[in-house]
Order: sequence, then C-alpha cells, then structure tokens
Amino acid sequence: MNIIISNSSNLAIYEQIINQIKTAIINKEVIPGDAMPSIRGLAKDLQISVITTKRAYEELEKEGLLYSVSGKGFYVCEQNTDLLKEKKISMIEKHLQDIINECKAAGLSLEDIKDMIDVLYQDHE
Repeated sequence: MNIIISNSSNLAIYEQIINQIKTAIINKEVIPGDAMPSIRGLAKDLQISVITTKRAYEELEKEGLLYSVSGKGFYVCEQNTDLLKEKKISMIEKHLQDIINECKAAGLSLEDIKDMIDVLYQDHE
C-alpha cells in the first residue's frame, strides 16, 4: 500500500489517508490482520504531523476498518468489503451527480460528457 498526499487536493490530509486506506482494503491490497504502518512511521514517510496520521487511524477505527492493539499498533479488521465498496460507489454517484449538474449548467450535452469521460478514462489506463 502506497499512500500519496496531494497538496492540490480539496480534501484534508487525514481524509486523503482515510480514502486511500479504504481503497486499499476494497482492492485487497491489505487484508484482515495486516499491520498498518506505525503512526510515527507513516507521519515521517509522508512528512506530515503525527496528529494527522493519528486522526486518520482513529477515524478508520471508529468506522470499524482498523483496530488497535495497545503497544503494537493498528491492524486491518475483518469487514464486509461488499458494504465498503457499496459506500464507495454511493459516494462516487454523488460526485458524478454534482459533475453532471455543472456540465449541464455549462451547456454540455450527454455526448460531450461521455466523450470527456472516455478520454479521461483512457488517459489513466
């Protein structure tokens, strides 16, 4: 699992970490029982505050995706990856609806939107 922080993102750094860990769980890059990087180690690797990584891990623990073992660190929980994937799809649908609304306001047709998606999708293959 490789976490990359974008300074140009609208998301807070801890949210970027959370989203990337969720994606790693969905894609089975990390599996239940896997140890997560230490809070200090991740902070050092990403050159961010320990408080930021701690907040991300604690949020993931609240969501039931990670669990902590005192003195040992955080580990990936057993979870229903289908449910997690469904939440991710729902979030994507919301973002797409916002984008569609912006496209309509700009006067773009459905065909224009499809063309943009095709080009962008092919650029990332």
